Amino acid sequence: MDYLTFPDVLRRAAWRRPDQTFIYWSDRRRSITYSDGERVSDAVAGGLAELGVRKGDRVAILAHNGLDYVLAMFGIWKLGAVSAHINVQQVHNLAWFVNDAGPRILIYTGDLHDAVMHHLPHMPSLEHLICFDGARPSAHDWNALLATDLKPPAVILSADDAAHLSYTSGSSGKPKGAVLAHGYTARATHCIAERLQLSPADVSLGPTSLASSYHLVANLLPAMHRCAQVGVRKQWDAAAVVAEIAERGVTFIAANPLLLADLLNHIRQTGSRPATLRFVMCGGASAPLELKRAYRDELGIPLVEAYGQSELGGFVAMGYPRLEDDAHLSAIGPELPDREVRIADQDDRPVAVGLPGEILIRGGVMLGYHNLPEKTREVLRNGWLHTGDVGIMDADGYITLLGRLSERIVMNGRAVFPRPLEEALLRHPAVRYVCVVGAPHPQSGRVPRAFVELLPGASATPDELLAHCQDLLGAQNTLREVEILAQMPMTPTGKIARADLQACVDSAEAER
Repeated sequence: MDYLTFPDVLRRAAWRRPDQTFIYWSDRRRSITYSDGERVSDAVAGGLAELGVRKGDRVAILAHNGLDYVLAMFGIWKLGAVSAHINVQQVHNLAWFVNDAGPRILIYTGDLHDAVMHHLPHMPSLEHLICFDGARPSAHDWNALLATDLKPPAVILSADDAAHLSYTSGSSGKPKGAVLAHGYTARATHCIAERLQLSPADVSLGPTSLASSYHLVANLLPAMHRCAQVGVRKQWDAAAVVAEIAERGVTFIAANPLLLADLLNHIRQTGSRPATLRFVMCGGASAPLELKRAYRDELGIPLVEAYGQSELGGFVAMGYPRLEDDAHLSAIGPELPDREVRIADQDDRPVAVGLPGEILIRGGVMLGYHNLPEKTREVLRNGWLHTGDVGIMDADGYITLLGRLSERIVMNGRAVFPRPLEEALLRHPAVRYVCVVGAPHPQSGRVPRAFVELLPGASATPDELLAHCQDLLGAQNTLREVEILAQMPMTPTGKIARADLQACVDSAEAER
């Protein structure tokens, strides 16, 4: 039975290790202990309550990673309110997100003030603005709010209460707000801490956006369960990260494939293998096999892959912080014990071991999509959450992700998924990023077309890349088209914008 809430996790850590560093903010070299985090987040809750926030209200955060961001979240949660996180890269769509979430208060960083003021006339739900970086016209001063040191009201908070409005990345369509509850997310992140074998001696570094559920379940909450030191970072710079690893004794990084590839390239160039790093964690997108192999064989560091969705408040499957053999290296890892995973056919019946099917989840999933009852019923049916992802489970329980059902390319009547093709292209030494989508073809129906961004200073032609893939995959299973881009389009959460590339292909075909 679920019982923990997010404030419980902080309260327990502050009781067990009050003087342990809770949050370290890399960009400003500021830190706070667990006991002070408990005290200051109480003051946040008291200040928000004074402004009228009550249980069930939404409070939006539009901010860069930082210590204050984390304290704001816990202050919101202590009131039984729901934190609605808006990625700063979505500031041009701010009014859409605010109107969808319906928050009473927006908390933001000072560099975004002009944008907030621009959108303010179109955000009628907002009653107050709070700026992290001092008073601004029409906005309260965050520091003055804390200085009042008001005690929060007593709130009966249940593990079943909503805590977090987590927006999907929009990599395959319009973002949806998944409503996550306290209890199962706290339980899921406890299981993640167990899988990672975290302890109070661990020191994390979290460069991915706090606006994403990935940061919450990969870095913040698992580390808190073990009273570890949680690092948050706004600016990604591989050289600065390597220096911070040495200075703070960082033991794990929770990042995405793009950042971990940049870190690997920097280490290759400088030869500066981080001595204290015991594993890196990769999520938000599939980890290329070659990236896993490079961390294992060149650095002797496990790359722990995690696969989840905004709808879960945790992960479907996850690896171990150990060096895997070749038999399991391409897989993500086994399911976690907090929920059941099924590989199913179109009627939700389990398929045989080793056969592909849709990945279904039971136990510990979202309460539903905010204001989208039809989408909720579409995804949550027959007692299962339908991920829309296709995968395989082997006899050891390891799950391999093939791709989204929506990404499936039917070529000559046969289903082809992008991931194996993308993996093959990433083995070419000139390739930095790759995305494969389906392109219309008069004879074959649809064929796989690859968009590629090359590494800085590298060169390759489309014909060379096609030949490379054919050598690896054979003539029948290979790509049909390759286009080299100067820069790969990205979503605000750091994923390749697959939906945008697919839309470009479809639009070009429609204009013919």
